[in-house]
Amino acid sequence: MPPRIRLQPRLLRGRGPGLSPQQRRWASTPAAQATTPAPPVEQTTRAVPPIQRYPPTQPPSHRRPEFRKSQLLRQYISLLKSSPLIIFFQHNNLRAVEWMGVRRELAAALRKIDAETVEAGRSLPYPNYAAGIKLQVVQTGMLATAVRLVEFYDPATGAGPSLTHPTDPQTQSSAPVADTLATPDDERLSHYLSRHAHHVALHRSQRAKHGLEPLLSGPLALLTFPDVAPEHLATALKILSPSPSFPAPKRRQSPGLYDQRVQAGLSNLMMLGARVEGRIFDGDGVRWVGGIQGGMDGLRSQLVATLQGAGSSLARTLGAAGTSLWWTMESRRDVLKKEESASSTDIPKEE
Repeated sequence: MPPRIRLQPRLLRGRGPGLSPQQRRWASTPAAQATTPAPPVEQTTRAVPPIQRYPPTQPPSHRRPEFRKSQLLRQYISLLKSSPLIIFFQHNNLRAVEWMGVRRELAAALRKIDAETVEAGRSLPYPNYAAGIKLQVVQTGMLATAVRLVEFYDPATGAGPSLTHPTDPQTQSSAPVADTLATPDDERLSHYLSRHAHHVALHRSQRAKHGLEPLLSGPLALLTFPDVAPEHLATALKILSPSPSFPAPKRRQSPGLYDQRVQAGLSNLMMLGARVEGRIFDGDGVRWVGGIQGGMDGLRSQLVATLQGAGSSLARTLGAAGTSLWWTMESRRDVLKKEESASSTDIPKEE
């Protein structure tokens, strides 16, 4: 006699006709006992009240936040707002090993200039400043949208009517079912990914230009700096875009720079321009910033010397005017004394 095997209900699904009578008899009883009652229809069809209040860290967006494009847009907006110095490069078919070599040599040169700056007694903008300088490939279309939002939209003044903001803690956390027709992304939302910000930036960009339009085409790579540091910029230009004013290091100083794969990657990199403190610079302007002697400390000393020179020249000018007036008054007094003495000698004495 075959063994009695009790089968689970999921194994009986779709196999009823193929089972033997003994299997059906022994499998039907435990299957009926293991079946749980279905929930009532009212419980499955009851509508859940929609959320009316949204967390401040993630307000609703007309771009779905789980998509990669939304994450890239947030990343590029943060990059543009937190990086005062951004260099734009065009890359043409660089392979992964070439990118790896270029980044390796750039990081080594920046760490070296960090050590030299500390040894010279000059201060860095931040500790371990070289680690904050990044070379990364970006998507040109998403970067163009981020630039348009940053340049032509201000969340502080771009909000809609004065209504209760959905991220305000005083707003109710739920709403009745009748409010389901209200759109979650309306004019009350003023963050960068809202529909309101998109329309405002698009409308303003049709009437004004931000200056980066010629650069935002083709494959792009960004070299971002957390602060304006002319010495580090000059070092990066020597590695990524050598020129007569910024010659590349010698082979003895940097032998890895002359590797065949690194040189192949550098030959496909072309500097287009830069965005420095919100202003647009071409290649000559970037080299001018990198050519500031002494870095930011040298620039501050030049500014102090200029102000002191202007103050001293102003003091000399004002002092020269006062001295000239004093000499004029003194000469006039001498003339008056001479005339008075001459008139007193001409008067006859009384007898």
